[in-house]
Amino acid sequence: MHDHDRLIAAIEAIYAAAAEPSRWPSTLEIITRCFDDVGSILIYGRDDGSFGVIESPSLKAVSAEYALSWSDRDIRAIRARERGYFFKRDVITDRDLLSPEEIETDPFYSDLLRRHGLRYFAAATVSPDPHIEVALSVQRAIGRAEYSEDELKLLEQLAPHVESSLRLSIHLMDATAMNSGMGAAMARIGIGVFALDSLGRVVSSNAASQALLGDGLNVVNDRLVLANPVASEEAVTAIRNALDGNRALVAQETRPILVHRQNANRPLALYVLPIPAQNSGNGFLTRARAIVLVMNPTADGVPDPALIRDVLGVTLGEARIAALVGSGLSPKDAAERLGIAEETARSVLKRVFSKVGVSRQSELAAMMARLVIK
Repeated sequence: MHDHDRLIAAIEAIYAAAAEPSRWPSTLEIITRCFDDVGSILIYGRDDGSFGVIESPSLKAVSAEYALSWSDRDIRAIRARERGYFFKRDVITDRDLLSPEEIETDPFYSDLLRRHGLRYFAAATVSPDPHIEVALSVQRAIGRAEYSEDELKLLEQLAPHVESSLRLSIHLMDATAMNSGMGAAMARIGIGVFALDSLGRVVSSNAASQALLGDGLNVVNDRLVLANPVASEEAVTAIRNALDGNRALVAQETRPILVHRQNANRPLALYVLPIPAQNSGNGFLTRARAIVLVMNPTADGVPDPALIRDVLGVTLGEARIAALVGSGLSPKDAAERLGIAEETARSVLKRVFSKVGVSRQSELAAMMARLVIK
């Protein structure tokens, strides 16, 4: 299969998993094929300290051993966290963390990975929810060369689609764990969900989406209507592209559509997800060919790092610092929350100030309160 075809197949599989979380293991296998690698892993952690792991079937054995006795000896994870490597860029690999000598001698490589025929990794961070941090990690077999910059760029291209899909499916993982039907699961999740048919008509929606109607967003004659002309044009284009069936359009990077409101400082953020026809066999999404997710950033909460990244043009790591500091935390407290050194937090904050054109924490806070482009 041609490299571009593999990329498109991976992105289509990613969106097929949006409303069916059970598809993620097979989706990770399809992602892995883009790199001719052994397997891939999704690891996600929440603010409350809980975490979960989804792996492609080929990595089940090493994943089980890792969880049993190696998670606290993973020098790659330890080094990445201690030195804040994900705050410099959103994709990393072994050479960003370790010297060749360390890779040869550290037990994590010489024992665990070697016994399972593994060597290098490449990982990207995504943020499907302000309270959930996710890493997508691809694993490479012994004997193959380390990841090239082109391969890291490919992973970086896939990551936003994984993030968009997980915005819905990571919430459904909790709901389906309680054996809810799809309708009940949609009712429980706290993000707005509009399901659109092949003509762009709203065929179903959940309680959270209904609660957001009336200020900047409405449903008129079964169509989503946005009050702001610019946002409306963006939404029409995004929905048309999602329904078009053009496989090239699927590969385009996803961006939020910001819907400014009269009764709230922060805008709504809309994300449009294409849903493959073969994926919509469950009740709530039986006729769905696209899903519009509506995120409602609360005025008094920490802003969504992904929104900050997309609106201000910073990295996700930089956005995490900006979200916390812009919400009133000191750099020291933000560093503690993120598990990094205070010096790292201050260094990242300086980069953020430079990129967005502010010089004070109060100016950053004002920007976070509005979530607007400066």
